[in-house]
Amino acid sequence: MRMFDIIAKKRDGGVLSREELEFAVMGFTNGQIPDYQMSALLMAIYLKGMTEQETAQLTDVMAHSGDMVDLSAISGVKADKHSTGGVGDKTTLVIAPIVAACGVKIAKMSGRGLGHTGGTVDKMEAVPGTETALDRQRFFDQVNRIGISVIGQSGNLAPADKKMYALRDVTATIGCVPLIASSIMSKKLAAGSDCILLDVKTGNGAFMKTLEESIQLAQAMVSIGRHNGRKVAALITDMDTPLGHNIGNSLEVAESVEVLKGRGPADLTEVCYQLAANMLYLAGKGTLEACRKMAEEAVASGAAYEKLKQMFAAQGGDVSVLDDPANFPQAAYSRVVLAKESGYLVRMNTELVGNASVVLGAGRITKEDSIDFAAGIVLHKKTGDRVEAGEPLATLYAENEGRFDGAEEMFRNALTFGPAPQAQPPLVMARVTESGVERF
Repeated sequence: MRMFDIIAKKRDGGVLSREELEFAVMGFTNGQIPDYQMSALLMAIYLKGMTEQETAQLTDVMAHSGDMVDLSAISGVKADKHSTGGVGDKTTLVIAPIVAACGVKIAKMSGRGLGHTGGTVDKMEAVPGTETALDRQRFFDQVNRIGISVIGQSGNLAPADKKMYALRDVTATIGCVPLIASSIMSKKLAAGSDCILLDVKTGNGAFMKTLEESIQLAQAMVSIGRHNGRKVAALITDMDTPLGHNIGNSLEVAESVEVLKGRGPADLTEVCYQLAANMLYLAGKGTLEACRKMAEEAVASGAAYEKLKQMFAAQGGDVSVLDDPANFPQAAYSRVVLAKESGYLVRMNTELVGNASVVLGAGRITKEDSIDFAAGIVLHKKTGDRVEAGEPLATLYAENEGRFDGAEEMFRNALTFGPAPQAQPPLVMARVTESGVERF
């Protein structure tokens, strides 16, 4: 078998066999196949596409390029959730304890933030003392004992994806649904959960900008799950506006706690309940309606919040900051951004808002950058709100006053005002399952 023939076959629109995909992916991962040949194959895939079965087999091969986590040592059904990334997206810290409090095991590996999107592991490490690099036995023991653990991704989880993504990033082959879907799902398959809920963000703050693109990606990922024996569903959720009011690591942890105490922002609360209900449904806990009620009861009873505290305590975190966010290390400086005009906030460029939080120190531009956990933005006005001149739009937080001017300019550039409110999209736009697409 030759890589040349595999490239030519896909270039001409052929369907690659599992053996051919295995030869290409494993050979590239172990260094036997050079970058230029894999780049050619990636471009051929970008231009010619892949069948559902091809995409599913590619994903499985990528998953098997490194560690395959065997969660059989953890009793019961294991559920996972993946978000395609957004601004203010702290849903894992809400739904994981809700689902665990309802009796479904959460053995989750999460990533760090990069660019304008935040990462769950960074948020967790904003709680002083929290360990996110647990060895496998401790991880398993914790999930068996309290039902939940969220840790950083293993360095050897789907290494083929890491190498292939680096090539896609510099060869203009990022925006290809089979390659995006296989990249995401290879890590999810390797992580070992029985059922996986996908939160596919759509809008100006998301990777997929339109509803149709997001549905197409969700369908590809659900298909991959079906072909590989996993229960998978996806919700398409809005990212034309940041989720909740707080952007930045310790700020987002504090807001997650507010939701678990039953007093969080309406948009974040609703999205979390829908995500949690769908995870419980996939795990076989009943109808969607029954699962929604179960999730709401876990919050109302305080069980979900207690589960969050148990998780942080088990991983060395100082839970006093959860009980009182004033105990978090505070930013040295703050600046209130005031409205210069009256009107309605009709549009928010969510990606620019996320980038403004990065300028303040809340995120990374490169993987090597350090994060200021206290930095970020608290939104006082969101899309659809009436604003009077002189009213606070947001408060910025940073350790360095020199960051404010650039961040404020970027934040202001993200806002569009008008004389009348505009209709807003639903928070959850569609649900994608093996049975099809349900639009809301």
